[in-house]
Amino acid sequence: MFRKKAPANRLKTAAAPRPAERTVTRSRPSLRSWRDQHLYSLFSSLGRLLARPWATTLTALVMGLALALPLLFLILLDNARGLSGGWQDAREITVFMKPGTAEDRVQALVGRVTARSDVTAVKRKTPAEGLEEFRAMSGFADALDVLQVNPLPDVVIVTPQERRDGAEPDVLAALRADADVDLVQYDAAWRRRLGAILGLGQRAGVILAGLLALGTLLVVGNTVRMDIQSRAEEIAVMQLIGASPGFVRRPFLYTGIWYGLFSGVFALLVVLAVQWAMAAPVTHLLESYDHRFVLSGLNPMSGAAVPLISAVLGWLGAMLATARHLAEGHPE
Repeated sequence: MFRKKAPANRLKTAAAPRPAERTVTRSRPSLRSWRDQHLYSLFSSLGRLLARPWATTLTALVMGLALALPLLFLILLDNARGLSGGWQDAREITVFMKPGTAEDRVQALVGRVTARSDVTAVKRKTPAEGLEEFRAMSGFADALDVLQVNPLPDVVIVTPQERRDGAEPDVLAALRADADVDLVQYDAAWRRRLGAILGLGQRAGVILAGLLALGTLLVVGNTVRMDIQSRAEEIAVMQLIGASPGFVRRPFLYTGIWYGLFSGVFALLVVLAVQWAMAAPVTHLLESYDHRFVLSGLNPMSGAAVPLISAVLGWLGAMLATARHLAEGHPE
């Protein structure tokens, strides 16, 4: 009897590892099927969009224009900020000495201003240096050669310390009261106003971008909602046979991503087209003022981020639409 039972024990011990082998081999098809399902949803959603080209194109055009408007506005503000000059130039005080002021009196003024604690830098520009600069920048070199005497005075450029309260520097009153000073030019007031206007415009651009991004999200959500309604019976059948919420929403999420990518690419095309159309007129305008300003456009990093951001917006819009449909409950 014991000899007959011994082979049975050996069979049990030999057959024990088989369930473990089955669990190992089952995990591989599940990962492969998950990948296949995502690939199928990715390309099937693209096929559904291409099957109705006019509706897809119009939706992408609306979203692309909504994304292109804040981009163009922010590019305009960046160029205006670069054209207005830096804040360092805004703090400078230009002091024009009276014509014929003696050299020692000009040096004395430079020494007094340099010794002040509220001044960070002092630069003197002689009449000869001013004439050469005017000759290079004005375009009247031939006319200046006719002059027998240099009419330009000594110029002292003073850079005061920046005040947080926005008030005028104390050195300004001392310079205006000096007997050898003919004119004191301080342009920080209008530059501060220009900076405030540009800051307001930048904030308005950000708010506009947020509102249009919300509009893009709602457009995608409404489009996906209409697609869900047209496939309501198909979704109900899938839910009845036990399809998970993730399986149901997956193709619609990819649809939103495709809408976002298409609209992002179209927004970039609109921005590039506007830049190309405006480059020549703006260049001619600046050349007429002899201004060496280079028109800047959308940098490559920001351009690459536009389709990604729009794809995220499309995904969020599709997620909201599918979440609302699935929250209504499974069919009975």
